[in-house]
Amino acid sequence: MIGARAWIHGLVALAALGTTSLGAGAVTSAAASGVKATLQPVHDRMPAPDFILKDAGGKTVRLSDYRGRVVLLDFWATKCGGCVEEIPWFIEIARKSAGKGLTTVGVSEDIAYSNLKGPEEAWALVKTFVRDRKVPYTILMGDDAVTKSYGIMALPLTYLVDRRGRVAAQYTGLVDRADLETNVQTLLTESPQ
Repeated sequence: MIGARAWIHGLVALAALGTTSLGAGAVTSAAASGVKATLQPVHDRMPAPDFILKDAGGKTVRLSDYRGRVVLLDFWATKCGGCVEEIPWFIEIARKSAGKGLTTVGVSEDIAYSNLKGPEEAWALVKTFVRDRKVPYTILMGDDAVTKSYGIMALPLTYLVDRRGRVAAQYTGLVDRADLETNVQTLLTESPQ
């Protein structure tokens, strides 16, 4: 059985090709047009796996802390080309929609993606990246448990979580920005019940 670290580390070579996703045994590139996602009907949505992760300051954060808000949940790595391309879009979306009920959370998968020894080594990369790009939203350090619970096999991976903590949409690969923004706006107008 391949561990989460080894699996994501194996994708480093694929990252040179652009944003990649794995599905049905085939590797496809999403770099050209971006990935679109259909919002799941409210009654079909499943709970997003909760997690307990730490931010750069050591503060413990749970996904469930954001219940009542729409969450743009981005799994990314500093050396993932598609991830780096998306982050400015997420910064803009976060600034534009935070006051309307959106929370943006980035979960770094640098430990697994770059096969690092642990969080200290990963935070050295991530803190510099976040500072240089002026990322205003919460960044957390991923671990094996979150990688497994979200079934992460490719980056970037973005989830939209509704106000009740349920997965409304999933994007595996570089998102189609317009599609993401439309889905965020739709979720922000949904009733929290």
